Amino acid sequence: MLKNETILKESDLKKILRELNSGGRSWQQEDQTQLIQSMMIHIGSLDSELRDNLIYGSFYELIREKDLLEHSLLTELLEECLNNLLCKGIEEGESDLVFTRTFTSLLIALILFRDNADDFLSQQNIADCKDKVLAYLAAEKDVRGYVPVKGWAHSVAHMADAIDELVKNPKLDKATYIEIVNALWNAILQENYAFIHNEDERILVPIFTMLEQGLDEHEIVKLLQQLPITLKVKKEQLDVQHHRILVFNCKSFVKSFYIKTNGKPKFAALHKRIETCLDEL
Repeated sequence: MLKNETILKESDLKKILRELNSGGRSWQQEDQTQLIQSMMIHIGSLDSELRDNLIYGSFYELIREKDLLEHSLLTELLEECLNNLLCKGIEEGESDLVFTRTFTSLLIALILFRDNADDFLSQQNIADCKDKVLAYLAAEKDVRGYVPVKGWAHSVAHMADAIDELVKNPKLDKATYIEIVNALWNAILQENYAFIHNEDERILVPIFTMLEQGLDEHEIVKLLQQLPITLKVKKEQLDVQHHRILVFNCKSFVKSFYIKTNGKPKFAALHKRIETCLDEL
């Protein structure tokens, strides 16, 4: 279905999506190919109403709420996301293309949610998705949360959402959980930007999903044991400001982990290990 169509300008797309949103127009009566392609082109628009509420909001309704998009189209959209949009402009550092990457992450999460319900992606699709989202997470350096005027970038939180849907997928090889938890853990070891927009809690969501589905707690324990050592090494390598940012991010994450495991018998042993880690930070 994705073919060369006349792409709508942002203003025209905004008008149509607003009317669809309000019930003034019907999705079934629209040129769906043109609309979808235009939404993909403008997925990272700097107009936060168009990007957050209208494009993402419409994808959310079409894919998650109403299940109106064909599986073949969703498969095409996933490939477009992974191959062309997810890493767009990633070499630029802090630039406006971060919005394209992060809202692509949210669309990936929606498609994976639908596959978890309907089972239309192949095992190879899921393996490819895992490889590409982890490569993206490792490469993403623009981890800003809320950007004044332009709105939410939130790359780490959005990718955590996508990874949570990924690890729920029965076609994902559970042997890759260790690789995934390490990638999420490394995302916390950020020394240039203080995570103040609940990134720590969002990263914990897929970690708990994996723990519930068979991730060996010892893998988490090894990471907790290594963390104080890592911070000591980094103290020798970083200036005071960057080291304090790193310590803040790690402490916030471990504190959130401590709170989330508190009072849960299943995680009692892990909770004690987290407490020990906190004492050493």
